[in-house]
Amino acid sequence: MIRTPLRPLARILRARERGENPDDIEAENRRRRHEQIQDRARRRAEGRLVVMAGCFMLAFGTVAVRMGTLASSEAAEPRAQVLSSQIISQRADITDRRGRVLATNLLTHSVYAHPHQMVDPIGTAQGLAAIFPDLDVQRLTRDFTGSRKFMWIKRKISPEQMQAVHDLGEPGLLFGPREMRIYPNADLASHILGGSGFGNEGVNSAEVIGVAGVEKAFDAWLRDPGNEGAPLALSIDLTLQQAMEDVLWSGMNVMNAKGATGVLMEVKSGEILAMASLPDFDPNDRPRPLLTGEPSDSPLFNRAVQGQYELGSTFKIFPVAQALDLGLVNPSSGINATAPMRIGRFLINDFHNYGRELSVTDVIVKSSNVATVRIAQMIGPDRQKDFLEKLGLFVPTPIEMVEAPTGQPLVPARWPAVTSATVSFGHGLAASPLHLAAAYATIANGGKRVTPTLVHGRQRPEGEQVLSPRAAAMAVDMLRQVVTRGTARQAEVPGYEVAGKTGTADKPRAAGGYYENKVIATFASVFPASDPKYVLITVLDEPTANIGNGQESRTAGYTAVPVAAEMIRRLGPLLGLEPINDEILPTITARFEPRVEPDKEAAVRLVANQ
Repeated sequence: MIRTPLRPLARILRARERGENPDDIEAENRRRRHEQIQDRARRRAEGRLVVMAGCFMLAFGTVAVRMGTLASSEAAEPRAQVLSSQIISQRADITDRRGRVLATNLLTHSVYAHPHQMVDPIGTAQGLAAIFPDLDVQRLTRDFTGSRKFMWIKRKISPEQMQAVHDLGEPGLLFGPREMRIYPNADLASHILGGSGFGNEGVNSAEVIGVAGVEKAFDAWLRDPGNEGAPLALSIDLTLQQAMEDVLWSGMNVMNAKGATGVLMEVKSGEILAMASLPDFDPNDRPRPLLTGEPSDSPLFNRAVQGQYELGSTFKIFPVAQALDLGLVNPSSGINATAPMRIGRFLINDFHNYGRELSVTDVIVKSSNVATVRIAQMIGPDRQKDFLEKLGLFVPTPIEMVEAPTGQPLVPARWPAVTSATVSFGHGLAASPLHLAAAYATIANGGKRVTPTLVHGRQRPEGEQVLSPRAAAMAVDMLRQVVTRGTARQAEVPGYEVAGKTGTADKPRAAGGYYENKVIATFASVFPASDPKYVLITVLDEPTANIGNGQESRTAGYTAVPVAAEMIRRLGPLLGLEPINDEILPTITARFEPRVEPDKEAAVRLVANQ
């Protein structure tokens, strides 16, 4: 910009010639210059005001549009955005098939110490030892008076304990919020749930992770924020599980057994309605694994899934059903039952002398080893192996538990004639009670393969037809006759048409061979026989029944069968099964006292001891 001079020379000279005052020219030019400066400043201010007005209009317009959009949209909860560096503490609940809570979260606190900030470390150590009796006051004193800057006192405490620590008034003791996993039903379904612990943890949060059972098998799913807190619905029914454990616990005590197992499965779906292994544990206070002795000595051992047992005569229905399917025999066919029977250098005998011949039905009803081997010889080792493999008896069950792969059946490496013979009546091949449940469910399901599951309502493909419906129906009828006139007569629960097969097998030693006076007693049952809906497997480890007159029996007919019968009496009404022909169910509950109901509040209080 070219500025106009205040005293232009030409005008000054002309003014002097006319006798005018030159200062007037300077004053006029100065006034004009000031007016121009003021005009420019005013224009700049007006422009700024326009820009500011536009910004305000844009901002308020954006807010108005956003408010209108929110007002016209459907209400929804915002999704939490979890950063990869953040500790995920929220874990979905686990429920039974009816939505009743089996595992949930509880808000609690941890307590930790900054020893260098303590005013009275010795007094604090004594105060903490009084609140938490499991703490060593001498060790706390050493830690508090040493060089440590940080240390955990308790990773989870109860509200009462938190208040007691707070009352100590020690500035070096601090609290951190966190969630812990709680099992409100204590030891109920403990082997299924497994348990949980802490993974990544800080003073203000902790990651809850599964350590066993379905908690570990579904760990990623339970911690996935994308599921928006939806619970994991298991197939078990809490009421059925409680009834099973009550009867099984009482039966184990009455029969003086070391352990017991029960599996209740739906025939059509393969869903497990109840599954118990005793002795059990409380997942709120999960015990440490045993480092010595047999695995089954630990309460953590899941006998239903991990147990590998020779299940005895319960296997006899498999070669008979296969022979019926192949057309080699019919229910009335005569089978040579002359005992003993020699295969190579081995002798195979029967518990009783059944005469020279038995019908195929009576082979099952009377449980003849010799006649079962004769039927297996008709089938041949290769076809026998193929059928057992189709029943799933050569591989671990695909149940949704991390323990499932450890339940690998013990299958003979070679399959000579003597192996084919012993396997036919349940010796030489060890499998879990869950394997047996799935195999019996397959027979009860018209010969269609049934796969066990712990997840409720999951759609799965239809199983392979491993046995003809006709052969399967004849096999179930034979199992029914075992109860009405055979070795399992004590399993006859009026109104429920129980069918099943007993099995008593010598218990193998860990170092090889078998115990002389220890057995695994099994009863595999199906009910109702006219329209099979459920399979129930009952197994007792080392039972001994008092049968009167100072006599004892270890056979399944006197041990596992009465326990299974009482279980069906309890479970039948809970399953909604109406007794057939409106028969009145007798009660023999005097022999089976209910298991002591656990203190539900103890699950919460247990946090004080961890």
